[in-house]
Amino acid sequence: MPYLYGIDLLFIPTDSQAMDDTRVTDELLDLLLADLTDRRDDLIELTQNLIRIPTLNPPGDNYREICDFLDRRLRASGFETQMIRAFGTPGDCEAYPRWNVVARREGTHAGECVHFTSHIDVVEVGAGWTVDPFGGLLHDGKIYGRGACDMKGGLAASIIAVEAFIATFPDFSGSIEISGTADEESGGYGGVAYLADKGFFSPNKVQHVIIPEPLNKDRVCLGHRGGWWAEIETFGEIAHGSMPFLGDCAVRHMGAVLEAFEADLYPALATRHTEMPVVPEGARSSTMNINSIHGGMAEPPKGSTALPAHCVPDSCRIVIDRRYLIEENIDSVRDEVTNLLEGLKAIRPKFNYNLKELNHVIPSMTDREAPIARTVAEAIETVMGKAAQFVASPGSYDQKHIDRIGKLKNCVAYGPGILELAHKPDEYISVDDMMDSAAVMARSLASLLLQKQ
Repeated sequence: MPYLYGIDLLFIPTDSQAMDDTRVTDELLDLLLADLTDRRDDLIELTQNLIRIPTLNPPGDNYREICDFLDRRLRASGFETQMIRAFGTPGDCEAYPRWNVVARREGTHAGECVHFTSHIDVVEVGAGWTVDPFGGLLHDGKIYGRGACDMKGGLAASIIAVEAFIATFPDFSGSIEISGTADEESGGYGGVAYLADKGFFSPNKVQHVIIPEPLNKDRVCLGHRGGWWAEIETFGEIAHGSMPFLGDCAVRHMGAVLEAFEADLYPALATRHTEMPVVPEGARSSTMNINSIHGGMAEPPKGSTALPAHCVPDSCRIVIDRRYLIEENIDSVRDEVTNLLEGLKAIRPKFNYNLKELNHVIPSMTDREAPIARTVAEAIETVMGKAAQFVASPGSYDQKHIDRIGKLKNCVAYGPGILELAHKPDEYISVDDMMDSAAVMARSLASLLLQKQ
């Protein structure tokens, strides 16, 4: 059977046993795109409404509110929905319950299931904004707000794409699912990981997954690098700050750790390169960020005018964020840091430390010949008139759970938005980009759910 794109016909089943002479022509596909065009204002309003629900993580604000909003929207479009709380996952509590919504629309005939999954949480606002981060301002064809790019614009585009597809082809085969999930920004354990563990991404239930993350509208993202997060604490002995020789400064010990990173670890990481098509180019090497550092007494409350006491710090902590390549393995990543610390312990008087692993993620990579990767790439070429670029993400996202827990390999990230805008001040999403991505998603559905059974 030939592809949908570049030809002028494709058969649709009219009952569960046979086909009639109904043909899906280019004219019908044009109707699909026309329907999408008519939904532009709806797409804008939907994106703004999602942004205006401030789902900050941490702590996990307003998850139930946004899930209720999506529930109402998708039920009105004929979906059956489930509200699922991820009891017992990190951060879940009565004040901040980890809610998810999963919606399913059955076609009129048997077939495969296509699932669009988007996270509902957003990161902290940060400084430097010139617009209201939760105002959803529309200006010059762009919608501004925290989460506009990452990834409420992608969520909105997937909903509009699905609604337009169903309106144009109500007799599609198979099923379509849309989920809004919690906590991707902090690992996804209260969201996709929990759902995958409960069987929501079993290959027997779902055959194709698209994650509308902002990797740019002409790219198909096949996977991501691995990650290892750890806390290193160095120890000392408290004493009066005027007599530091009577104590032992934990911050100085941490300085030795940082010096060793600069002299030995960072140069070693820079020599390693991957064959994964990671973007941007700098992420094709191994990297490590120092996410935070704190030593000595606790920070005073904001606005306090109290002066600090005079003490030698007896503790200093850093959190490291090590991103590693598919050619590396997690054991060597851990050992590299441990060996560096042990080397310091052997040569530095009174040096003592504790290393605590916080989390780790194994690299994930879908074959570019996988059905969903090929289908989305073909749709990009049709909609945009140029070949899709296959890429991998510098950071991890929910594909890791669909792959490792769900055991489903046929998964890609595809959505509107400029990757470099994620988590930045004045984050925005282009309306034109959302419209183009929605067209790609809708055509992908046509290819997957309107083929001959």
